[in-house]
Amino acid sequence: MKQHHKIDYVEFPSAGTEADKAFYGQAFGWKFIDYGPTYAALDDAGLDGGFQAEDAAAKPLVILYSDNLEASLAAVEAAGGTIVLPIFSFPGGRRFHFSDPSGNELAVWSET
Repeated sequence: MKQHHKIDYVEFPSAGTEADKAFYGQAFGWKFIDYGPTYAALDDAGLDGGFQAEDAAAKPLVILYSDNLEASLAAVEAAGGTIVLPIFSFPGGRRFHFSDPSGNELAVWSET
């Protein structure tokens, strides 16, 4: 069950999803669901998440769930967070990215 403002998903940067799938599959028995050539979602790894092919020097992205994305964005701004990416749609929902006072980037998503 998804919970409002709780950590729901983690995206890991990847230099190549095929290599990551091979490594984590062999080392830990993880399985994946491919969503195109640049995204592999974790399947039964104990945490919802995935590998996004991008700059491998990037940091993992922690993603929180929201019942009301616009209200969450307003709360982040009111608390002093900086919106890095405004609300955008993706297959399965919408999300935005923000940075906290320490410069950590997180995201918040909603199914609607």
